[in-house]
Amino acid sequence: MKITYKKVFIILAHAFVIWALCGATIGIGRVIIGIGPTLIVHLFAAPIFSALISLFYYKKFNFTMPFTTALIFLFFVGGMDAGLVAPVFERSFSMFTSVVGTWIPFGLIFLASYTVGLVVKKQTS
Repeated sequence: MKITYKKVFIILAHAFVIWALCGATIGIGRVIIGIGPTLIVHLFAAPIFSALISLFYYKKFNFTMPFTTALIFLFFVGGMDAGLVAPVFERSFSMFTSVVGTWIPFGLIFLASYTVGLVVKKQTS
């Protein structure tokens, strides 16, 4: 399969939506219910967002294999958190010390996207 700028843009746009939804969950939640409960909500919301966006991606586009897609989504979200959220919005990298707030959601984003990809691939085979 030929990789084009359009395909790269499409998959990164899907990754951006996952990251933005997770960010909105944290941003709105910390104001309404505080950071502790928000991290728990985010723990459940992150894989749900990832699964839903992945399902849309796989059903409409499906340019990449499930493992590749999951890695792209994971690295995009992690990269945006490390390159923008921590230094600019949080002004601290302490978010990366939180297993519940960062590392488990990263793993669940990867796992949800990968699992959805495998299921869709199996259904279309």
